[in-house]
Amino acid sequence: MATFEKGILGGFSGKVGNVVGGTWKGKSYMRSKPNKRSSVPSEKQLEQQIKFKMIVLFFQTMSGLLNLTFMSFASKVTGYNSAVSYGLKNAVSGTFPAFDIDYPQVLVARGDLPNASAPVATVGGGGMVEFKWANNAGVGRAKATDKAILVVYCPFVKQTIYTTGAAMRSALGTKLDVTPFVGQAVETYISFVSENDKSVATSIYTGHLQIT
Repeated sequence: MATFEKGILGGFSGKVGNVVGGTWKGKSYMRSKPNKRSSVPSEKQLEQQIKFKMIVLFFQTMSGLLNLTFMSFASKVTGYNSAVSYGLKNAVSGTFPAFDIDYPQVLVARGDLPNASAPVATVGGGGMVEFKWANNAGVGRAKATDKAILVVYCPFVKQTIYTTGAAMRSALGTKLDVTPFVGQAVETYISFVSENDKSVATSIYTGHLQIT
């Protein structure tokens, strides 16, 4: 119950409905009561929370890359946020509460530059992953000087190793050193970016490998 200190027009202390009154350093104040916490989250809310946390943890390992490779789809948001949004909608498998990332459906780059033809990734030994592709310079806006973007993610250690300029499209292939992942399984991707970093190719999943 509230107590009026100076009549009905004065300050009050206590509670009236959703309003709390009191004094602080000689001054009267009023504030609304804080809302009670909502009930236990629904299964649908928990489902979204689990998916979001999983996708965020994955893409955080390559956030610097995504701000380049998703720039064309980052209107009013960062490239990283755009990648997370795409991943939530398209790259989650499983049923509540056991969700997994659907790695073949993941995009680590998105754009309208043509990717390379027939890209493959293989274990090169000595902690290396070898990427090869066909040179399709001249197809659309593809140029021989486009730079390869190579991405290797290790789920066990939750880390990504990537490069945005290991070789030009005309090189037909190159290797990426992933020595920290020796003995572990990895997921691999390839994309290309133009020489001036303005155009990016939608990435292609190049497979699951066991690093030796």
